[in-house]
This record gives sequence, structure tokens and C-alpha cells, in this order.
Amino acid sequence: MQTMIKISSPCYIPAEKLPAPDGWSALFGAERPLALEIGCGIGDFIAKTAVDHPDSNIIALDYYNKGCDSTCRRLDRHGVTNVRVVRIEARQFIAERLPKGSLSAVYINCPDPWPKKRHRKRRLVSRQFMEFLRDYLVPGGNFYFATDFDDYGIDVAGMMPSVEGFENALAPDLFRHELAGYHLSKYMKKFMAEGKNIYFINYRKKMTGAL
Repeated sequence: MQTMIKISSPCYIPAEKLPAPDGWSALFGAERPLALEIGCGIGDFIAKTAVDHPDSNIIALDYYNKGCDSTCRRLDRHGVTNVRVVRIEARQFIAERLPKGSLSAVYINCPDPWPKKRHRKRRLVSRQFMEFLRDYLVPGGNFYFATDFDDYGIDVAGMMPSVEGFENALAPDLFRHELAGYHLSKYMKKFMAEGKNIYFINYRKKMTGAL
């Protein structure tokens, strides 16, 4: 059994100390737009993104203790104060701890692609998930998805135009292999060095007529 790393960083919020859905501004000490990263890995993407958006409160989720520890260490090392890290399953967290209509942006980078056909129903980004997530985005809120797995990228790119309540921020492209201003994680750079393409997808919740 793997030993759990004790995380003492001020950026880390243990599950038992999570605020009520309306308590995030108080926890951050400022009322600012709220963003969410699902699967923060070692924290390199969100640390750079947080520096770019000092006017946002950002929650970074990961299910793995080691990833949460690495993210917190990186944030502390660079003096990033507008990110809070939580170790929890994403759908449970969103449903239990966030108000609907509260997220200005959601970032999902290189999630598990579940490459075997019999396992693909386990993929996080699906029509059902996007219809669920839509309710938690503010009108105009951004959804960003990136993957190095061709099949996953093509599937999500093909599915998103038919999900009601969203508009394609990259139109007329369904996806791009480069996205200006979007930070690359260590894993993205590794995949690109191996000659793989990254599929970037960006949709916004419609300002009017959103479900």
C-alpha cells in the first residue's frame, strides 16, 4: 500500500475542510471569478495560468496524493496565492461543493484516455459530463480540453457541436494543434517531442439561450 504524503501547504484544502458551495470567496479572501482545473498533475500548467490570471480564484483538483503534493510545492515555490488544491473525484466535488453558474473557466488537460474500446465509457469528457458541467459555468464561461490521444480528441471534437448551450470559440475549426496563450504542461511537451499532436478544444457557454 502506498504511503500517503502529508501535505502542509497553505494552498492545500483537505476534503474535510472544504467550504460550502457559497464559501469560496471567503476561503480565498477575495470575491473574484472562479476557475477549475480537473487533473492538475504536477501543477506546471495551473501555476503558470494562475500567474496570468491574478484576478481569478482557481481550484485545482487531482485524485492522486502525489500530484496534489507536487502541485502545492510548485505553487509555494513560485509564490502563487490564488490557487487551492483539493484531492477529490471531480464530479463529486462539482456536484457537492460548487454553486451552479459559478465557473468562469474549466481546464482539462490530458486526462486518462482509456484507450481500450471496452473502457472508453470511463472517459471523463462525454456528452453526459458536458451537459452536467454546463450548469456550473457562467454564461460566457470557457471550457478547455486538451489531449494527445487522437481518438479522444477527434471524439470530443465531433461530439461538442451537438451539445446544446455551447458555442465553439475556435470556429470554424473543431480543434487545433496549437492554441496561442495556452500553457503547455510537461506531459504535453513530452508527447509533442515524441511527434504526437495535441488536440486543443475550446467552447464557451452561450450568453443567451443557454440551458
